[in-house]
Amino acid sequence: MPRPDGRKPDELRAVKIQTSWSKYAEGSCSIDMGDTRVLCTASVDESVPTFLKGTSSGWITGEYGMLPRSCESRRSRDGTRSRPDGRALEIQRLIGRSLRSITDLRALGERTITVDCDVLQADGGTRTASITGAFVAVTEAVLWLMERGVLKVNPLVGNVAAVSVGVVAREERLDLSYPEDSAAAMDMNVVMNQAGKIIEVQATAEGPPVERSRLNSLLDLAEKGIGELIDRQNEVIESLK
Repeated sequence: MPRPDGRKPDELRAVKIQTSWSKYAEGSCSIDMGDTRVLCTASVDESVPTFLKGTSSGWITGEYGMLPRSCESRRSRDGTRSRPDGRALEIQRLIGRSLRSITDLRALGERTITVDCDVLQADGGTRTASITGAFVAVTEAVLWLMERGVLKVNPLVGNVAAVSVGVVAREERLDLSYPEDSAAAMDMNVVMNQAGKIIEVQATAEGPPVERSRLNSLLDLAEKGIGELIDRQNEVIESLK
């Protein structure tokens, strides 16, 4: 089974990140990973959750949703459902954990940055694209705070990015599109920082169990892709300064 778009096994989809997308949000970007498109907006609130009041510590959290026609058939809007979307809740917690892992929350001070990740079009890897784009949006919001003298020190201590990898037709592949993800014998979502340290791994064997050596190979492949994504993040962020 060749890759639908003709890519090499270790090749990312085309990546496009556009900053300052929103007129109103303190930080924002759109990110395209192939045909997956996500809008990320970072909003600053001069308050924190109750459990952090009086601690001199800030908070970063995420929200995630898919527009009704972001996929082949229409989805109901989240607000019209009788119960919360468990998948969306799981993904937004992942986004928040990933961003907090590279943030000095005390340096942020008692304020909250909320990142809204809205999937405009889905073709696999929406959660990983959301994390990669969310970091850029948060960085723009932090620069906004520093330009106004609200922050003296940048609380972001590194980059965070994410990518999917998997085994399709017995081949290890980077950055799976939806047809590949659907056919994968094993698929993984990997989140790392700029040093290649693991923040989170979500992995499932869809068929027979997978050898430990295969897991290690997939992590190496993910590290390669994440390194390329972080280089792209830094290029875009440099243009904001």
